Amino acid sequence: MPPRPGLVLLIASAAAFLSSLDLFIVNIAFPDIRADFPGTDLGQMSWILNGYTVVFAAFLALAGRLADRYGHKRIFLVGLAVFTVASAACAVAPTVWFIVAARAVQAVGAAFVMPTSLSLLLAAYPAERRSHAVGAWASIGAVAAALGPPLGGLLVEASWHWVFLVNVPVGLVALVAGMRVLRESDGARTGTPDLLGALALIVGVGSLAYALVRAPESGWSSTPVVVGFVVAVLGLVAVVVRSRRHAVPALDLAVVRVPAVGFAALTMFAFTTAFAGMLVVNVLYLTGTWGWSAPLAGIALSPGPAVVVVVSRLAGHLSARIGIGATATLGALAFGAGPLWWLTHLGLTPDYAAGMLPGQLLTGLGVGLILPTLSSVVGSALPAAQWGSGSSLINTARQVGSVLGVALLVSVIGVQTTGRPSEFGSVRAGWWLLVAAAGVAVLCGLVLAVVTRQRTPAPVSVSSPEPATVAAPEASRPDDGRGPVVHGSVRDADGRAVRGAVITVIDASGAQLARAATEDGGRFRALLEGVADHVIVLVSAAGHRPSAARVAVGQQADLALARRDPATPVA
Repeated sequence: MPPRPGLVLLIASAAAFLSSLDLFIVNIAFPDIRADFPGTDLGQMSWILNGYTVVFAAFLALAGRLADRYGHKRIFLVGLAVFTVASAACAVAPTVWFIVAARAVQAVGAAFVMPTSLSLLLAAYPAERRSHAVGAWASIGAVAAALGPPLGGLLVEASWHWVFLVNVPVGLVALVAGMRVLRESDGARTGTPDLLGALALIVGVGSLAYALVRAPESGWSSTPVVVGFVVAVLGLVAVVVRSRRHAVPALDLAVVRVPAVGFAALTMFAFTTAFAGMLVVNVLYLTGTWGWSAPLAGIALSPGPAVVVVVSRLAGHLSARIGIGATATLGALAFGAGPLWWLTHLGLTPDYAAGMLPGQLLTGLGVGLILPTLSSVVGSALPAAQWGSGSSLINTARQVGSVLGVALLVSVIGVQTTGRPSEFGSVRAGWWLLVAAAGVAVLCGLVLAVVTRQRTPAPVSVSSPEPATVAAPEASRPDDGRGPVVHGSVRDADGRAVRGAVITVIDASGAQLARAATEDGGRFRALLEGVADHVIVLVSAAGHRPSAARVAVGQQADLALARRDPATPVA
């Protein structure tokens, strides 16, 4: 019996919500966790964030390929079970380092859940309803970001343990429901992903973070710090070497050679360095310098994420008008203006309305502009066959930047800092770090604006086969005299044209822009009912698995569908 799509959406959204929430909810619990474990410094606490982030980055790139090989439902349920058990372990941890270890395991589960939840959702919904489901799923990250600080503050009021325990009942319900409701996918089995490459990425980035955190107290020339930097270099070199040689690499280096994607990754890296540092230093300032309680600090930090929810819905329209690079540059400028405002308007005396709030709104504006814009680069700069690899690269840059941001912040403000009034100078040093990192993101964004206007052709080599491909951009956006058009063809795995396939075109927010069906030769042409620079093309046909590809308006989309296993029921 086919699964009920509404239940699949509920299960997938609940799991994705938990995975996203844990990136934002833990920061507010730092002061209480630190107080429960006397003698713990900020350097040790930073690993509660960095342990999660670096493992999440390493395994996120592999999760989709593991799912292709072993089944999307299986990997989703394994990830959800791992995440739930690890959350319980965090809550009962007897030491800070136990929390760090449990958080690393938790990150593996989160990395497995995020990509598989979307693929299961696509398989459960018919084409005419798929855009609404994708839109609901896509909004989960923004909602989790907005709810993270205030929800974390309320939970910490009871106990910091509840920051982790809240995941357990939701995870258990989703796990039991998923076992009963979800249907296994019938995707083609790919080669075994490069797990050693993923471990090398963890070692390389983790060692770099360790050296940066240890340096202020031990000295930059001390043996532990020097060894940390050496191991970091060796680990990152190993990632590059294995990614060049492995059939299913942890990172597809071919996409890095596309200038637009490479500079988008650099911009994301610099920006998230600033973003992750902000999430830590502002908690220290509100709870330490001002002495506010965790619930009050959580509410105070919520306007920024709330702005992100609104602005991220509009970022696609702005990038369609002024370009991806220009929009990312504006986002980095807006974000950098936030800590500059705090540096010039905040002091030891609480002044939220005129001091903290304007900076929160500016940083929220920056995040809302830059994150969805940079994530969309792969759709316009790469063939759809490389969209998965390009997206993994951007996401990896995002997570690695977050690790570096927390490590650099600890290095700048000191491992013993708690944010108390006598340490206000350290807080200000942290804000200056945010300004500097945002400045680097601005410079990278300007270069991105230049290279994206040059319309660099996408490479033809593909390191790992995927079902969809997109031809090189045409000289101009196709237009039938009434508006922009997405056009292309659909073929099966043997190269035969698929007639009667249903084409649904949606934007990044999930809003439907067009519907069409393939004709003779598998060709289709869909007039867009809206403005978008890039779109998601959803394809379904009888006897074939549904597929999705992100393409730029102005490119011909040539897509391929894999045949459905006859034993698999049709949604």
